[in-house]
Amino acid sequence: MQFKTLAVAAATAAGASAQNSTTPSAFGVLSIRSGSQLQYAGWSAASGGIFNLLPEQKVSCDPGADESYATFTIVDGALNLYSNQNPPQQLYVDRSGMGMGKIGYTTGAEPAPRSGERTGWAVTGTELTFDGSGFVACPGYEGGAWEIWLGGVSDHPGWNYNCTGVGARVVPISEPVSCLYE
Repeated sequence: MQFKTLAVAAATAAGASAQNSTTPSAFGVLSIRSGSQLQYAGWSAASGGIFNLLPEQKVSCDPGADESYATFTIVDGALNLYSNQNPPQQLYVDRSGMGMGKIGYTTGAEPAPRSGERTGWAVTGTELTFDGSGFVACPGYEGGAWEIWLGGVSDHPGWNYNCTGVGARVVPISEPVSCLYE
């Protein structure tokens, strides 16, 4: 998917009715944090985590595809990284004391961590949530990237400081590209 496509779709989605709760079959996610570098930053996937402003995803996509941002789909409350391969790469959230709100994904048939939850993802209006909760982004990762964590679990998720709350705007992708994330 092209970043230009995400930006145009974000502008279109901003005008969409908040009453529309139909989850698109495939979508990108943009962080919403007015007045910051995170505003409209697309979510990326790499090394088992979800990031904003990641310089490069670790991903193999269909030939000719833009590999800058991740594409997602929700199936029965589980959030998957979009791919035509089976089994899907699924996201999980670990709200335990050890996990502190960690959002990650597993590759193929790999199980979620012991305290990892796979279901609870939903789109309400144009916002992605997990069990009704929003998200925070924490700085300090490779190349200036910010990692996405579940909000409301820890004041310092993963012992990170200077985290900030972000909205998660869902942007439908009409022609999704199949990718495999490392």
